[in-house]
Amino acid sequence: MANLSVKKVEVCRVTPKQGSPENQSSLPLTFFDLLRLRFPPIERLYFYQTSSTDSVLSQLKTSLSLALQHFPPLAGNLIWPQDSLKPLLSYVQGDAVSVTVAESDADFERLINSVFLAAKDFSHLVPQLDVTDERAAAMALQITVFPNRGFSIGTAMMHEHPKFP
Repeated sequence: MANLSVKKVEVCRVTPKQGSPENQSSLPLTFFDLLRLRFPPIERLYFYQTSSTDSVLSQLKTSLSLALQHFPPLAGNLIWPQDSLKPLLSYVQGDAVSVTVAESDADFERLINSVFLAAKDFSHLVPQLDVTDERAAAMALQITVFPNRGFSIGTAMMHEHPKFP
C-alpha cells in the first residue's frame, strides 16, 4: 500500500476527569524500566468496524478521561529531575494525553484483512509521542475515522508505565 492518505482533523488534550484524587504524583522507574528506557515507544493499532462513527469520538474521549481519573500517571510525563539519580514518571494536575483525530479514505477492508502489509504502511495511523530534552509523554492516541466503514485507534506508549500499582 503505497499511499495511505490520512488527514489530521483535530489534536486535543484529554485530562483525567475533574475530581481526580491526585493533584500530583510520581513513580520511580524499576531496574527493568531503566534497561528499556532507550527503546522506541510501544505502538499498537486496533481496528473497529462500524457503519456509524458519529458518536464514537466523544464517547472515546469521555471514556479516556474517566479511565485517567483512576490512573492519572498515564497522562503524565517521563522526566529526569536534576536532583534524582534516575528518571521517574511524573503527573501534575493539568497534564493530559494527546489525542489526534484523523480521517482517511484508504481501503478499510484491505487494511483489516491483509496479512501481508508492512508495518510502515500503518505508520500514519499511529501517533508520535511528544518528546523534548526535558520530558517525554507517557502516552498518545490517534483515532482515525474511515467514513461509513469503521475507525482505528493507534497508541504510542513509553515502556515504563504498564506496571503501575
